[in-house]
Amino acid sequence: MATEADFTYDEATFEITDKILKAFKEQGYIILRGLFNPEELKKIKSVLEETDLVPKHGYGIPDATGRMPKMVLWRAPGTDVTGMVCRCEKVVTTSEKLLGGEVYHYSTKLMMKEPLIGGRQEWHQDYGYWYQNGLLFPDALSVFVAIDRCNKANGCLQVLPGSHKVGRIEHKSVAGQTGADLERVEHLKKVFPLTYMEMEPGDALFFHSNVLHASDANNSSNRRWALIMAYNRKSNNPLESLAPPFPRYTPLEKVPNSAILDCTNLTDFSGKEFLDPTADKTVKADTSNRSEQATKA
Repeated sequence: MATEADFTYDEATFEITDKILKAFKEQGYIILRGLFNPEELKKIKSVLEETDLVPKHGYGIPDATGRMPKMVLWRAPGTDVTGMVCRCEKVVTTSEKLLGGEVYHYSTKLMMKEPLIGGRQEWHQDYGYWYQNGLLFPDALSVFVAIDRCNKANGCLQVLPGSHKVGRIEHKSVAGQTGADLERVEHLKKVFPLTYMEMEPGDALFFHSNVLHASDANNSSNRRWALIMAYNRKSNNPLESLAPPFPRYTPLEKVPNSAILDCTNLTDFSGKEFLDPTADKTVKADTSNRSEQATKA
């Protein structure tokens, strides 16, 4: 369902207008439909599906019922196709315009909800996590790119539009995840209308780090994978003592959008700095299904 924060991306004509900036300021997010075209998406999927990226570096994060969404997280873009996605103009420049300043790559993660077993993501703000990693201000955002169709049946993202205006909410451990104070969330649902972010493959949701969001378990027969890139403003460099294992400011070299299709590196993931989940103080990961060859890269 289209909203005032819902826009269509056209490579030839797209620019960040006052209307888009206003939508992000008021709603806390914008959707860019078709940010990645079918050819780009096919190449991205080939890397995610046909390499050792997932079996070598993937792990689960249990929800309150014991079911697990699975993920792979890296802290540096790298030089493979997914690195070009993290660094391309249409993602990075859009993020800079929305946040009002230079950004750097904070992290990228592949979130995987497998058919019938993929768990839910509890209500949270990204800043609820990142505050613990030394970010002084919520001057950061995430870019959720649908790899598969995302709908209510397979656990699409849910957001409370405008909830970024309430500031940071206290977070605590919920099973293996870090979740927002649920009593406060229930009250905020009466103020901000819960909205389901149903998306087609290639659509992208840019959302502020204080927007409350969650997703249900995948009870359908269809997979729900998404690539989520996070960017922090240069001016918001984390406190050095709290930042690890996440990065402090590192200049990000942008590449043209054409770099995604031009990139020939599909399998070399060196330099991506994959997260060892045991070092992340905001989650309690389950690594029992990881490949025996999984190592910290």
